[in-house]
Amino acid sequence: MDSQSTQTIKLPILQPGEYDLWKMRMEQEGTIREELKARSTLLMALPNDHQLKFNSYKDAKTLMQAIENRFGGNTATKKTQKNLLKQQYENFAASSSEVIMQTYERLQKLISQLKMHGEVIPREDIN
Repeated sequence: MDSQSTQTIKLPILQPGEYDLWKMRMEQEGTIREELKARSTLLMALPNDHQLKFNSYKDAKTLMQAIENRFGGNTATKKTQKNLLKQQYENFAASSSEVIMQTYERLQKLISQLKMHGEVIPREDIN
């Protein structure tokens, strides 16, 4: 997290006769707090290896747009990604430098990604 999301925000104290100014400042404080909360929530929802890449976005709106651009993509991008995943699945092989659990986890991750793209792998093929 950056220092913005962890810093303490001091609330303005209502002074008699200054309600309008206080109300305006409170609304502004609420907006700032919601913005920081939204940004922090988005950053925490990202996989750990992507958090640093997206930390430079200073507001929730541009952060969400960057996440969408990176992970959402358009139809052509999704099709390309799906084809790449299918190739990886077809060429899947265990590495001599990994234990069986690592191979299994790598295969499961690949199958999950294919499933997210609407590609169903029959159980007998997986086995």
